[in-house]
Amino acid sequence: FLCVGVIYDRMHTRDINFYGGLVNRMPIYATVFMIFMLGSVGLPGTSGFIGEFLVIVGAFKYSSIVVIGSATGIVLSAVYMLYLYKRIIFGEMSNEKLSEILDLNNREKIILIPLAIAVIFIGIFPNIFIEPMRLPIESIIINYEFANAK
Repeated sequence: FLCVGVIYDRMHTRDINFYGGLVNRMPIYATVFMIFMLGSVGLPGTSGFIGEFLVIVGAFKYSSIVVIGSATGIVLSAVYMLYLYKRIIFGEMSNEKLSEILDLNNREKIILIPLAIAVIFIGIFPNIFIEPMRLPIESIIINYEFANAK
């Protein structure tokens, strides 16, 4: 949403057909947006992969049909996000108004680059965040199972 906000702030439209070829004028933006997009689709090595993997493993314990539906949704969302990225970032710049657009300013870099680094860091070192949550989550599971055993 932050990446959409960056280009919306400059062009005041969210129309996908308006954009195209942004990589030619905004290479840093294109890179940061790619990291967020790949994290969103669950590419291994990103925070999105860890989240999707843990959800699917947990759901498989209860229902393989739910996992099939989840996996289908993951694949369809990945196809859409890759198509969206291709349309907005690559290709020829067909809109003359985009020739004026500037890459990320310092304020946007200070906000987006650490977040992009965090997406990769969490994907590579997930246990730094998972381990502190292990005991509270196990306690919740035990209490839930105890409550449902009655």
